Amino acid sequence: MTDLKSMTGVERQEYILQLLAHQPRVTVGYLCSLFDVSEATARRDLEALAEQGKVQRVHGGAVATRQAPPEPPVLLRSNQMIEEKKRIAHAAAELVHDGETIFLGSGSTALEVAQELKSRQNLTVITNSLLVSNALAGVQAITLINTGGIFRHSELSFIGHIAEQALVELRADKVIMGIHAIDIEQGLTNDYLPETMTDRAILRVGRQVIIVADHTKLGCVSTAFVAPITAMHTLVTSNGAPSSLLDELRERGVRVIAV
Repeated sequence: MTDLKSMTGVERQEYILQLLAHQPRVTVGYLCSLFDVSEATARRDLEALAEQGKVQRVHGGAVATRQAPPEPPVLLRSNQMIEEKKRIAHAAAELVHDGETIFLGSGSTALEVAQELKSRQNLTVITNSLLVSNALAGVQAITLINTGGIFRHSELSFIGHIAEQALVELRADKVIMGIHAIDIEQGLTNDYLPETMTDRAILRVGRQVIIVADHTKLGCVSTAFVAPITAMHTLVTSNGAPSSLLDELRERGVRVIAV
């Protein structure tokens, strides 16, 4: 068996991954003792693994990165975690004021936000979601703008070049959108690569970006990189996320609302 105290950096990092396969967390102090290395060396090992997306850095150590599962179609998601989504939507809608222009993204949680906004006055809502458009189409106090674009059947949303060009012409006080996975080091990621450029265009239209995502999306990584954590100003999530992860987000300047 290899002496732990004589391992190379690559060997230490492989051993750390083996540890995290059997325990939820490793600390810098524990790694210093285990490998007989300095705190700086232990941190470098964890940072190298985090850059590869293999671990997630938390205060004082690291936890294993979870791969986000494939996302089911939006109509199926609408029947999952209903109470959590309603609480998230209510809290997100509280951040919207009469007279504002907002962008409201696609997805089941964004649809719940749309339902919460029906009683607002003098709102302008930009969206690329057919579901959001249908929900707000009959509300006279809301000016509704749909981006158009290529129709994505599973999400009932519009993406692609036409949608992105429409967004170039628009500005919003706030963007409210969902995301498939959130990781401190790997940022905001989604599972559908063709949608990535549309997501980035959406993020650019708002002075404030509010991400709505239940706690199961946190600490996960998906296939397509959308934006770094710093692109998000506020996260509205459900109770159940690790407090260490939420604290790390706050340290990065993200306002966290857990309901």
